[in-house]
Amino acid sequence: MIDLNGKRALVTGGSRGIGAAIALALAENGADVAFTYQYSAEKAEAVAKSIEKAGRRAVAIQADSADPEAISRSVSEAVSTLGGLDILVNSAAIGHTGMIADLDVHAYQAVMDINVRAPVLFAKAVIPHLTGGGCIITIGSALGERVPFPGITTYAMSKAALTSFTRGLSRELGPSGITVNLVQPGATNTDANPADGEAADFQRSLTSLGRYAEPHEIANAVVFLASPAASVITGATLTVDGGALA
Repeated sequence: MIDLNGKRALVTGGSRGIGAAIALALAENGADVAFTYQYSAEKAEAVAKSIEKAGRRAVAIQADSADPEAISRSVSEAVSTLGGLDILVNSAAIGHTGMIADLDVHAYQAVMDINVRAPVLFAKAVIPHLTGGGCIITIGSALGERVPFPGITTYAMSKAALTSFTRGLSRELGPSGITVNLVQPGATNTDANPADGEAADFQRSLTSLGRYAEPHEIANAVVFLASPAASVITGATLTVDGGALA
């Protein structure tokens, strides 16, 4: 077990999928956890109860990651309730499929607002509360480096932008002893991309292991990067994709 006792974390998009697994894994390793959710109060309540069952404090915050004011409010609420913050995990994201020739400008903007602008604004709001040993971890995608089929260009673009964000921010915060890293999952068994979905066999065929990841396997990478064991790792990309980029 990695020791995160005394740490206080904010996970965006923490009510389901990879975000929920991250919130719970941080708690199981000793952190108090605030997390945002947009729609499902019932799922958020279930995650909060799981965190509390692990013996840690839980704060579920309803917030739309496309709304700058909601981002600022959620960080303030997390800081106020937990007494500060040490860890930010940018996990909230939306998917998008479709050809550029048929691009809906509003859908494109929504992807960019949530997948790119929100991590930047959450970081901006959290930075004043972080001290040495703090960290910012963003969830990207292996599709940010390789686009193996058409129709996902917009989503892949949004995830590719997070590489430069991570590297640049690591330069800004390094002198303060704050680390900034990116985790890139591959195909992961969630409601948004189930392991029994229509394209699942194709996605498995792209990997070296021949299988989907489970959300807790992505969460394990986040917990490591949030721990003292990763204290000298910053500006880095940790790809957790079963070998899809091999």
